[in-house]
Parts: sequence; C-alpha cells; structure tokens
Amino acid sequence: MSEDFELDTDALKRRMDGAMSNLRTEFASLRTGRASGSMLEPVMVDAYGQMTPINQLGTVNVPEPRMVTINVWDKGMVGKVEKAIRESGLGINPQLNGTIIMLPIPELNEERRRELTKVAGQYAEHARVAIRNVRRDGMDQIKKAKTDGMSEDDQKFWETEVQELTNKMIAAVDEALEAKQAEIMQV
Repeated sequence: MSEDFELDTDALKRRMDGAMSNLRTEFASLRTGRASGSMLEPVMVDAYGQMTPINQLGTVNVPEPRMVTINVWDKGMVGKVEKAIRESGLGINPQLNGTIIMLPIPELNEERRRELTKVAGQYAEHARVAIRNVRRDGMDQIKKAKTDGMSEDDQKFWETEVQELTNKMIAAVDEALEAKQAEIMQV
C-alpha cells in the first residue's frame, strides 16, 4: 500500500489559492483614498426580503478618481442602498441625486492610512494562518501514510513538496501585503 501513496498537491494548492483569493477580496474592500467599485462588494442591502449585493441593484461606476456612483434601477431601493452604505463602516457619506447615489471618496489622513496598513496586515496574517492550516493537513496525510509503511525517502520527498508549496504561497501573501501597504501609504 505504501508504494502507491500519492499526495494530492493540486488539492492543497487549490485550498491555498482559495486563501490567496480571499485575501485579494479583503484587500479590495480596503479604501485607499482612490475610488474603486470593488470597495462596495462587501456591502449588502436588505432588498426584496433578502440580503443582496449592491451591484445586483444598480450600476456601479467610477466616473473620476475620487467618486463612485451607483445608478439604482428600482426607485424604491434608493433609500435602502443609501442606508446600507452609511451603516457599512466604509466611512463614506452618500449623496442622493434622483436614482443616482454619489459617493465622494474623502482624502485619507496619515493616521487613517496607518490604521488601514495594520488592517491589511491582519488580513495577510489570516491568509498565512489559512495556508499553514492547509500545510498541516498535508503533513498529517504524510504522517498517516508513514504509519501505513511509507519509506523514509518518500516521506521526506512529500514533506519537502508541501513545504515548498507553503513557502511559495506565504511569499505571495507577503508580496501582496507589501503592494497593498505601499498603495495605502501613497498620497
């Protein structure tokens, strides 16, 4: 049985990629002083009896670097969308113009930028922990195979494979964090 042990490194990589993808989504929701439609992705609106993302209730545009507009399709939803944005914790004050909601993005002060870099660091740490958890699962599979009679050489080979994959993914997290922190601190 030990001869045909094959660790599914693709599954481990997929799970680690999932952690990276989640990190990118969290980074996209961080406000950097520059307008971006993706900053509204985490905001959900209580529409038609269920929580709905804003992009399913209207068209999100970025007409200029410091402005996001939402053209709400249903007039009756404008108030609910505005309320959801106010309560989202984004720190943006929506302005109504008929069915169009304008979101002027305020300039970030130095203190707020520092706070956002810390938040980005926390997001990155969560991603690192998720990647390490996937690594641990892989190592556990290898240990189980070892107790089932896998050779020492095979064990070392697979442990090295898992560790290299982990190191590569952690480096990608660190790189993404550095880029995001530089973007946040850029005035």
